[in-house]
Amino acid sequence: MRTTVTLDKDVERMLRDEMHRSRKSFKQTLNAVLRSGLRGKTGQAKPKRFVVKGRSMVLRAGLDPAGFNKLADDLEVGVRAKQC
Repeated sequence: MRTTVTLDKDVERMLRDEMHRSRKSFKQTLNAVLRSGLRGKTGQAKPKRFVVKGRSMVLRAGLDPAGFNKLADDLEVGVRAKQC
């Protein structure tokens, strides 16, 4: 298919750089880049899988777990007072 496409300057530069790297024609490079983009492949390796490393959590010395409920209640009362 023959068509006219207007490329932005940065896209043209990237396409010409790829032409130079691959030593292929404009047409071959454009088709390869479009195929790759439409398939969703970037040509890069898969990113390394993110893994969360868990660790046991303990309260620091001097913190009272019962105090957290009081703090939550105090914060809730403060929010309700601002809404009125």
